Amino acid sequence: MNTISPRPVFPRPVDAVIAAASQFLGDRITTNAALREQHSHGEDSSTPTLPDAVAFVATTEEVSQLLALCHQHAVPVVPFGAGTSLEGHVNPVRAGISLDLSRMTSVLEVNEQDMDCLLEPGVTRQQLNEFLRDKGLFFPVDPGSHCTLGGMVATRASGTNAVRYGTMRENVLGLEVVLADGRVINTGGRTRKAANGYDLTRLFIGSEGTLGVVTKVRLRLTGIPEAMSSAVVQFPTLAGAVESTIQVMQLGIPVARIELLDDDMMAASIAFSKLEGFAPLTTLFLEFHGTEAGVKEQAEMVEAITTEHGGSGFRWATDPAERTKLWKARHDSYWAGIAWKPGRRALTTDVCVPISRLAEALVGAKQEATERGHTTCIVGHVGDGNFHQMILYDPEDPKGLEGAWDMDRRVVARGLSLGGTCSGEHGIGLGKREFLETEHGAEALAVMRSLKVTLDPKGIMNPGKMFRN
Repeated sequence: MNTISPRPVFPRPVDAVIAAASQFLGDRITTNAALREQHSHGEDSSTPTLPDAVAFVATTEEVSQLLALCHQHAVPVVPFGAGTSLEGHVNPVRAGISLDLSRMTSVLEVNEQDMDCLLEPGVTRQQLNEFLRDKGLFFPVDPGSHCTLGGMVATRASGTNAVRYGTMRENVLGLEVVLADGRVINTGGRTRKAANGYDLTRLFIGSEGTLGVVTKVRLRLTGIPEAMSSAVVQFPTLAGAVESTIQVMQLGIPVARIELLDDDMMAASIAFSKLEGFAPLTTLFLEFHGTEAGVKEQAEMVEAITTEHGGSGFRWATDPAERTKLWKARHDSYWAGIAWKPGRRALTTDVCVPISRLAEALVGAKQEATERGHTTCIVGHVGDGNFHQMILYDPEDPKGLEGAWDMDRRVVARGLSLGGTCSGEHGIGLGKREFLETEHGAEALAVMRSLKVTLDPKGIMNPGKMFRN
């Protein structure tokens, strides 16, 4: 006589998801404590939260199956790439499944003549550019960290090259996205323009995993310039460096990068990166791309402008090793700022203002921090009006983080009052939710919420992010 085995009863919906997902993921869905802790936070100051499980997916089909299960059981899903976010995007505040995409690392196509490529979301910017090097192409968006391109799409990343090449918004041609219920859609395409319906690609760029999971990315590529040259110039005042930047941009000089480190950040970088021949003064790091003649002309024009505003010691760096050393120091500035004051942690602001208001925003933020007794370092992608003020605080002081957040709010409020935005590139996540309504207004926020409900009716996709409730 045949007997029917009783159906298993799971105490929690997430246990049912884990059991079902293990049928196609095997040991790639895990409740291992160390892996859960690793996926409980990014590089931000929010309190870590353990997911119930971590799922390492390898294909679009696996993502689709897992999301369908999570949708069925109303279990939260938080996409995870490299874990480098600065606004709490990967923190699973309502537990559930941390969906790790870091094993999806294939470059699927490179179309050299059309200068585009198709890749999986776990590919990093460094890996892509290494892959492209022999083809005379590169991908220019450079946030300065070892982040995945899927994460860069999700946060609408930017970085040091944005002043010339744009942000992820301008460099993504199309996406493959798995929706909350497991459906797979494709947006955009290979053409450089189209007028055929809603722009779903731009909807998902910057959606921070709240609308779906990106599983393929088609990117616009750029030819490697004939010549590249870097330059460094130092200023006795912050205002002089900012005014130089404004004039360079208003004259339309096509600099590829124009980055600012204030005197405190420069002092920290000199010590951390062993920079020689520099004083702890506000400094502009610049890079020029183009022909040999064009690069020389651009640099000479910028040197003349910076000299007018008190800049001195204009130094060229055409040698690739020297250029790499300078830009590594710039990219390591976050770690330099933390190392500058041992035992401190950093809360990093991300304000962007119209270029004409940059001096007011930067100088005002620095002055207010000094008046309130905060130790801060400023680094900025000043060519497009974006800057970060690292507010260093003592994690052992019960009021340390609270004081840093108060300063952060003041910096953002100043930026908004000058016609700026609360986030130029880091996104909203947990850290900037309170500013979203202030910047956009209640009606616009209601429209955003309605889009969220339409695409994610059960609210499983990265819940708690972007909106406060």
